Amino acid sequence: MKLDVIKLDGDKAGSVDLNEALFGLEPRADILHRVVRWQRAKAQAGTHSTLGKSDVSYSTKKIYKQKGTGGARHGSKKAPIFRHGGVYKGPQPRSHAHDLPKKFRALGLRHALSAKAKAGELVILDSLALADAKTGLLAKTLGERGWKRVLVIDGATVDANFALAARNIEGVDVLPTIGANVYDILKRDTLVITKAGIEALEARLK
Repeated sequence: MKLDVIKLDGDKAGSVDLNEALFGLEPRADILHRVVRWQRAKAQAGTHSTLGKSDVSYSTKKIYKQKGTGGARHGSKKAPIFRHGGVYKGPQPRSHAHDLPKKFRALGLRHALSAKAKAGELVILDSLALADAKTGLLAKTLGERGWKRVLVIDGATVDANFALAARNIEGVDVLPTIGANVYDILKRDTLVITKAGIEALEARLK
């Protein structure tokens, strides 16, 4: 698969041959779904917590005598049956993460890249190098390209001026190659990868 390479100003800067094993697969929704679920479950805070019978603050004194009241037998006011009593088997802090094989995660990344390429939402950029870290100037440039919701992937490191300028632009995410992931790729409308990013991705997923 061959794609044109452009500069930030929109001028052509040659072309690049993309690896079919990374960008030429037929995207499978089931694979993408499993990897996204794994990512989101891993990111879930899991801080939900309820007070059980032993956690609520009440006296442990028997609330009324055992016999002769005509009512049901009760002891502690902390019982879940009472208002403000403890919660029975309520949620407790835990990790929601589950295992997913490393090879399957890599396969999901290949399918995400292929999905963007097939949809025509993949752009190859010559370089992210900027002379100055000017947010307004970069926002104008991205607007001229029509990139409103975009993920930009650079090589091993991201150009410092570009990262600084893009940091406060809504809808723009910037990642080094090692941070490339299925969820972020699918979340944005356009995927922009530099030539250095392509080489690094091929090395990572070979």
